[in-house]
Amino acid sequence: MNRILIAPLALAVAVLSIPAHATSPEELDIRARQMMKDSFKDHGIAKTYRMLQLDFQQACSQAKPPSADVMKQIEAEQMKTIKWPADGKYFGDWKEGEKIAISGRGLTWTDKAGAENGGGCYNCHQLSHHEISYGTIGPSLLEYGKVRGNSDEIVKYTWGKLWNAKAYNACSNMPRNGDAGILTEDQIRHLMAYLFDPASPVNKR
Repeated sequence: MNRILIAPLALAVAVLSIPAHATSPEELDIRARQMMKDSFKDHGIAKTYRMLQLDFQQACSQAKPPSADVMKQIEAEQMKTIKWPADGKYFGDWKEGEKIAISGRGLTWTDKAGAENGGGCYNCHQLSHHEISYGTIGPSLLEYGKVRGNSDEIVKYTWGKLWNAKAYNACSNMPRNGDAGILTEDQIRHLMAYLFDPASPVNKR
């Protein structure tokens, strides 16, 4: 069985085997964290720090959603992480962007350091007129540029959303592609072209 599946299963069994009266929720949490720490180790580019949640991620993981004020605070902090193109160029090659959008590879211990990751956009979004099936966790991106146009405001918003979606929705399911180093600046340029270029299958039937 895959080790990724074994560890959480073992953790669940171990925690459930502890009598409820034997320890407090805080102690259970400490034990669970220690079990996770003991179950994994760094392997290649896959580092154990990726199991740790940042403060805003913890806030969004609670049973009770963050308040509106907390959400605004998180978004304001995450907005500061967005790196805008130093040369002012927001667009690359849409054909390269398509490759990135439909690729889900990367970030595993078998990948080499410095290898470019895929965006995995297809997992959550409808991307083009040619798809037979597509993800529905996120909104459809079909005719993204055709419908929205290419004003400075929408172009900058889209770049920011691709770089760090949490700047616009604190608890968004969308990855922090640029901020977390999943995609490079050039890759995000290519995705921008894929979304906006009239010749892209996103916009052209």
